[in-house]
Amino acid sequence: MKDLAPGAAQYFAPKGGLPAQTDLHTGRAVFTEAYAVIPKGVFSDIVTSFLPFWDKTRAWLIARPLSGFAETFSQYVMEVAPGGGSDRPEPDAGAQGVIFVTEGEFDLTIAGETHRMTPGGYAYIPAGTAWSLRNNGSELAHFHWVRKAYEAVEGLDKPEPIVTNEQLIEPSVMPDTNGAWATTRFVDPNDLRHDMHVTVVTFQPGGVIPFEETHVMEHGLYVLEGKAVYKLNRDWVEVEAGDFMWLRAYCPQACYAGGPGRFRYLLYKDVNRHANLRPFGR
Repeated sequence: MKDLAPGAAQYFAPKGGLPAQTDLHTGRAVFTEAYAVIPKGVFSDIVTSFLPFWDKTRAWLIARPLSGFAETFSQYVMEVAPGGGSDRPEPDAGAQGVIFVTEGEFDLTIAGETHRMTPGGYAYIPAGTAWSLRNNGSELAHFHWVRKAYEAVEGLDKPEPIVTNEQLIEPSVMPDTNGAWATTRFVDPNDLRHDMHVTVVTFQPGGVIPFEETHVMEHGLYVLEGKAVYKLNRDWVEVEAGDFMWLRAYCPQACYAGGPGRFRYLLYKDVNRHANLRPFGR
């Protein structure tokens, strides 16, 4: 553990608006059978959503379960104006959630305990837990909200709430990388009560994933900082801070961090559960 160091990390947050009518259409958005890329330029006002029981709030809904694609999670980029928030944020009692703060501050109350959330703040909210959120400040607040239906296992207790900040956690360096690749983990990987992980992955300039990862986990990857060339299925794609990558299971992936600064992203993956042999209710 280390002391909180304000300014030690950067977190990209969308600003909305619309491109000028004189701009050329040269975006990088793509949706394929194996992956999608939503570039930061797509995060305009016209693609936002409003949610029931949320005041002065809008959301970019960047992932949702799709049959034949990624099916385990949804991910939102939330923007809450001063005075906004919700006392009834989660409509599904079976849904667990993770919040990760990228800009601004707000008060998060979980099971009756209130926490001041600041950039880099992380919260895990177990399914069925009462919570609320309120921006009592004077600036916009931005955060990611990942939702997943919790898969309970007989004999395993439900996880308890977690509230922390990534700047308080020492990253775990990946073996044989000389510090070029590290992961900030908010949950013990050996804790089988959890069926999803949301982490922050950091590559130093020139760092790489040196093989094509091909695995059962679905991914959401939101680039918090820097730029890279990312291998997605058969394609090498340039990505930068503010872009979102969405991968179905078994989509091959690798990357080269492009520099000159660090390349960092917020990563979702589903973990620690058997494959569902009856996905369509058979």
